[in-house]
Amino acid sequence: MSATHPALNRLNQALNRVVVGQSHLVQQLLIALLAGGHVILEGVPGTGKTLLVKVLAQLIQADFSRIQLTPDVLPADITGTNIFDLNSREFTLKKGPVFTEVLLADEINRTPPKTQAALLEAMEEMQVTLDGESLPLPDLFWVIATQNPLEFEGTYPLPEAQLDRFIFKLVVDYPEAAAEKQMLLNRQAGFTAKRADINRIEPVAQVEEILELRQAVRKVQVSEAIIDYLLALVRTSRQFPDLALGASPRAAGAWFSTAQAAAYLAGRDFVTPDDVKAVAAPLLRHRFILKPEAMLDGINIDGVIAGIMNKVPVPR
Repeated sequence: MSATHPALNRLNQALNRVVVGQSHLVQQLLIALLAGGHVILEGVPGTGKTLLVKVLAQLIQADFSRIQLTPDVLPADITGTNIFDLNSREFTLKKGPVFTEVLLADEINRTPPKTQAALLEAMEEMQVTLDGESLPLPDLFWVIATQNPLEFEGTYPLPEAQLDRFIFKLVVDYPEAAAEKQMLLNRQAGFTAKRADINRIEPVAQVEEILELRQAVRKVQVSEAIIDYLLALVRTSRQFPDLALGASPRAAGAWFSTAQAAAYLAGRDFVTPDDVKAVAAPLLRHRFILKPEAMLDGINIDGVIAGIMNKVPVPR
């Protein structure tokens, strides 16, 4: 394989036409899609997080649901419930929005932990249990949760157990000046991020195609030297002096899968050290916990990740 799959090229180009100035973010989101891992998008309001997810679902013709998470949302509002029908004298299942292919959990850190936890089984086991019955979710099932930074008021930090279920945490920053100008020019030309505009977007792939690409990603070769390199990084994180919590075995597996996806997206059938490095920050930044003294010293997670990457020799 020497070139990126045509469907991925079309998807990448279409996303970048609509979501201007976020090409690196788009690339990382596609890596997560190929690896089959759920994603947190973190950024201040108005940076295009919701638009990006809506457009991506439209482009791959996936069933799409959105949950606007607020402090009063209950777990049953996400998973659904059995309702007693007075006419038939039987219970009828009313499925919640989790029964979809692409689920946008908007502002996940504005809802209490009990409601956040309602997504745990679905994200990990691809099923929902209602009244003792396990109900399978679609094969594609993919959660993209958005959140505002924690320094904003009215937010609840996600528990570590749930954070570890997300393969990536992607930080959505403000666009560059040229990209922001292009956004205004697009608006002047008549484009607005409304449903009418999104519905006019032509699909470029199908869900079945994405599932086939996921199978192809799993066949990307990872040499023993690369596996040893990845494990050395994981084990170094567990002993790193600034960290109270390093990478878990689940994180190691996710790192393996996303490195494969990064290689496949680059048009290769083998993983290089650069693929391992490329996914390190989004994969680890939500899993690491700094020691209190490191936070007092002004050390940040991305700096720690860079330190770990520099500490472990790259295989040749």
